Amino acid sequence: MKNKQYIVVLGGGESGVGAAVLAKKQGFDVLVSDLGSIGTDYKMVLQEYQIDFEEGGHSKALILEKADLVVKSPGIPNKVAMIQALLDKGIEVIDELEFAARYTNGKIIAITGSNGKTTTTRLVHHILQTAGLDVGLAGNIGFSWAKQVAENDHAYYALEVSSFQLDNMYQFNADIAILVNITPDHLDRYDYELSNYIASKFRIVQNKTTSNSFIYSEEDVNIAYGFEHYYNKDQAGLLPVSMKALENATEIFRVPHTDFEMPVSELVLKGRHNYFNMQCAVLAAKQIGVENDAIRKALQSFVNDPHRLESVISLNGVEYINDSKATNVDATYFALEAMEKTTVWIVGGVDKGNNYEPLLPLVKDKVRAIVCLGKDNSKIKAAFGEVHDIIVETLSVGEAIKVASLYAEEGDAVLLSPACASFDLFKNYIDRGNQYKETLLRQHKIMTEGIQVSLDININLNPSDNQTDKN
Repeated sequence: MKNKQYIVVLGGGESGVGAAVLAKKQGFDVLVSDLGSIGTDYKMVLQEYQIDFEEGGHSKALILEKADLVVKSPGIPNKVAMIQALLDKGIEVIDELEFAARYTNGKIIAITGSNGKTTTTRLVHHILQTAGLDVGLAGNIGFSWAKQVAENDHAYYALEVSSFQLDNMYQFNADIAILVNITPDHLDRYDYELSNYIASKFRIVQNKTTSNSFIYSEEDVNIAYGFEHYYNKDQAGLLPVSMKALENATEIFRVPHTDFEMPVSELVLKGRHNYFNMQCAVLAAKQIGVENDAIRKALQSFVNDPHRLESVISLNGVEYINDSKATNVDATYFALEAMEKTTVWIVGGVDKGNNYEPLLPLVKDKVRAIVCLGKDNSKIKAAFGEVHDIIVETLSVGEAIKVASLYAEEGDAVLLSPACASFDLFKNYIDRGNQYKETLLRQHKIMTEGIQVSLDININLNPSDNQTDKN
């Protein structure tokens, strides 16, 4: 790569500051420019490396005049005026991951998809770490890859890669690419065209060579569309994994294209979607020579991120599960499928144009009651009203748990798996999940320590009443 004289980084968050540190280490002049405010911790890093920064707006004229290369936050769409002005002037605009890839010596395992990419990325990292390999964890998962490359370049990297990041990646090429699935998501960023979103995901293999491996879901119809329209490479290194084959994985967990197997009873993660994620991660680890004993140990000790089928607590014989990360129908489908107990299902939030039809058989078979948690539950009531008699609306986590507890029987599970975004009542899915957990743990403390509290909850318990009572 031809060295640039002046690099502008748009966005002063984790990825932006990391990119700025790498640019500084590579001898570039650097400016970090943020439309909003830069956090105190990030300012301290910039000051430590003597990197210029501005906040509260972009110095557009200066940037357009001086920038040889721009590294932008993935949260900034290419359509915004600043990016368009840069592109019109012929200034290269790339993502932090593209920038870091140009300087790392590590082998890259890159994971993308609509659902399950975080779990799969963490699995890859945990397996390699358990095997004693020098491995970094980065990307959309929240840790700057560029900063790791700048300060302590690892031998291997497990990278979670979002479509937003892929949109501004051009030379990037993973040694092993994993595409776990493609379901409609973030379509507002892609002109509401699913084909555009699929094209974005397939950028993860746009530079694939015959020496690279590509692990993907064999039955996924959108991945099949991507192969037909956006994949022009040869067939070397293609490693399909079948979700359908896992329907019979009740006793032995096997990984295709390998000799690995172990009892299902020894796996920490449960559910067919998690078995699939584990297959992809194990297959990637086997491609770089990790031994079966290390893989087995890793799958027995893995601890998943919060808000992903997280068993929070059992109260009065009822298990309460936090799956707040399930912000679309596909994720909730696999959560309901994984449930082995009769379930009271908490669902709702900001609808993304959801089609709830795939959930109908699971709801008929497994769900005792539906508790809506959102401001507008009309689509949920319309979708499930004919197949379920009990649909109750609530407007807070406390209300939702109270109602769910009234309907749940001993031996049941209460599952928060919203299938919707969280922004009507919460800051994000993390806030939603944390409120759920905190409320449950507070209730447990009340029950075990005898603390008396006064609850003021106004709930509509009439399933036939379409109106929600409000405080």
